[in-house]
Amino acid sequence: MTRTRITIVGAGNVGATAAHIAAAANLADIVLLDIVPGLAEGKALDIAQAAPLQSFNCRITGTTDWEMTAESTVVVITSGLPRKPGMSRDDLLAKNVQIVKSVSEKIVQYSPQSIIIVVCNPLDAMTYTAAKVTGFAKSKVVGMAGALDTARFSHFLATEIGVSPCDVNCVLMGGHGDDMVPLPRFTSVSGTPLTELLGSDRIAQIVERTRKGGIEIVNLLGFSAYYAPAAGVAKMAEAILKDSKITLPCCAYCKDQYNAGGYFIGVPVVLGKNGVEKIIELDLNESEKALFEKSLSHVKELAAKVDKLL
Repeated sequence: MTRTRITIVGAGNVGATAAHIAAAANLADIVLLDIVPGLAEGKALDIAQAAPLQSFNCRITGTTDWEMTAESTVVVITSGLPRKPGMSRDDLLAKNVQIVKSVSEKIVQYSPQSIIIVVCNPLDAMTYTAAKVTGFAKSKVVGMAGALDTARFSHFLATEIGVSPCDVNCVLMGGHGDDMVPLPRFTSVSGTPLTELLGSDRIAQIVERTRKGGIEIVNLLGFSAYYAPAAGVAKMAEAILKDSKITLPCCAYCKDQYNAGGYFIGVPVVLGKNGVEKIIELDLNESEKALFEKSLSHVKELAAKVDKLL
C-alpha cells in the first residue's frame, strides 16, 4: 500500500519548520529535500527524534535524491533565495525563476499527479512560473501568501482589540507585496464587523502594518519570517490531504474571476483534494476594485518579466 507523501523542497527555515509542523500533525509521510548534502538529512533526523515526545507516527526522510520524492501527493516549493534587509520581493525574481523552473521540471518527472504549493518570493510570479513550467492544471498549482497575510492581519487586530486571534475572521486579496489588499469591510470578530470595533484611522494603520509585515520581520531578524509561513504551508497541505474544503485566501489562477484575465493572484478559495476547487468572488466596491486592479497590474508586470526569463 502506497503511503501518502508530502515533499518539501528546501530544508531552510521555512521548509524545515513546515516539515516539523506537518509531522507533528501526522498529515502524511514527509520527504525533506535540499541540494546541500547533509542539511535535509540532519534536520529530518532531528524532527524524527521528536516523534516519541510529540506522539506522531509519520515517516520523515531527508535527502538530496529526487527519486525519494516519487508519487508525492503534495509538493511544497520553499527553495529559493531569501529576502534580506533592503531587498524587495521583486529583487529576487531572476534568480528564483531559474530555481523554481528547475524544481518544477523535477516535479513533473517524479510526481506528475501532485498538487504544488509555492512559497518562495516573489510569490505570485513564482506560482506563475511553476504553473507554466509544469503545465499542470491551474487548479493544482497554488501559492501560499494569503494564509500568511491574513494571519498577520488577524494577529495585529486581535492584539489591538484584546481578543483571541482565533476569533478574527478576515479576508485579504491581491499580490503578496506592499500593494496587497486587506479588506476591513469583510473582516469580523466572532461575527461583529471590524468597523464596529475600531475607527477607520486605526484600521488603516493596521492595514499598512500588515502590508509591511514581512519587511518588519526581515529588519528585526536580518532574514525572512518562517514560523508563520510554515504554519500557512501546513494549513494548506492539511486542507488538500484531508479534503476539508476550507476557505482561505491563496494565490490562485483567475481568468474571468475579478476580471483578472488569466493570472495568479491572491483571492479567497476553497481548498480540497483537487487543489483550488472554487474561487469565491466577493462583491467589491469601487475603492476595493481599484486597489485590487492596482495590485493586479504589478502581478502582470512580474509575469511579463518571467516570460522573458523562461
